[in-house]
Amino acid sequence: MSQVNKSESEWRAVLSPEQFRILRQKDTEPAGTGKYNKHKEEGVYTCAGCSTPLYKSTTKFDSGCGWPAFFDAIPGAVNRHDDHSYGMTRTEITCTACGGHLGHVFKGEGFPTPIDERHCVNSISLNFTEDKKQ
Repeated sequence: MSQVNKSESEWRAVLSPEQFRILRQKDTEPAGTGKYNKHKEEGVYTCAGCSTPLYKSTTKFDSGCGWPAFFDAIPGAVNRHDDHSYGMTRTEITCTACGGHLGHVFKGEGFPTPIDERHCVNSISLNFTEDKKQ
């Protein structure tokens, strides 16, 4: 996977202010506001910063959390980091290619998925490409 390295001013030039705030400054969109929260089409979710494929629609599920939820990423597409912000420890997920903030991973919540993980992802961090093989 190729790396995407841009300066802060280069990122500001290609991202909307909201995308920059979330992808580069690690913020979060309000729950229930993202366009992919209840999105059901078949295809691939890519990084809004660099277009790297991150998640297949077959791994998306309705968790009721207010953000798009996936139980697994495309192999090698997402990195995990300890996040100690807000007085708690969580697992942050970022795009492997550009380092853009996607959201957080939560384990052991009991959802009926193949692995007991929930990748809670900001819609603004994603773009979607429909699967046209139908």
